[in-house]
Amino acid sequence: MGEVVKVGMADLNICKAPDVIITLGLGSCIGIAVYDPTSKVGGLAHIMLPDSTKMKNNANIAKFADTGIVELVRRMEEAGAVRHRMVAKIAGGAKMFEVSGKSDVGSIGEKNAIAARETLQQLGIPLLAEDTGLNYGRTVELHCDNGDFLIKSVGKPEKII
Repeated sequence: MGEVVKVGMADLNICKAPDVIITLGLGSCIGIAVYDPTSKVGGLAHIMLPDSTKMKNNANIAKFADTGIVELVRRMEEAGAVRHRMVAKIAGGAKMFEVSGKSDVGSIGEKNAIAARETLQQLGIPLLAEDTGLNYGRTVELHCDNGDFLIKSVGKPEKII
């Protein structure tokens, strides 16, 4: 295994094999892993909100699904990845709080997942697998040597999607 590249909340980064890229503590946030199996360039975005157009203070493009995924793909292409070879996997989007009434807080994870799927589709990047929803947090690792997306959750077995 190479280096471990960490991605914070509302952040994104890329790496190449044999490195691993990780993000901790996805709750309602979505971790979007994009990978080119030929160049072995991978990227990971930790998205907090679905839509930058609904926010006034939207300078951090990594915070939003619509702008963060586009930027992630752009950086991967700069590093030698080719878009038509890219594939994606997503995790997170949990419903972390039980909310009564019409508040958006309870459904933000679901909205993040939908926005991630829609943005990937617009970019022509197939979504191979996902581990989203439910009510627990996740830590994810993208292994750039083989494209494995490892998902860890407290009290649950690790899984690779």
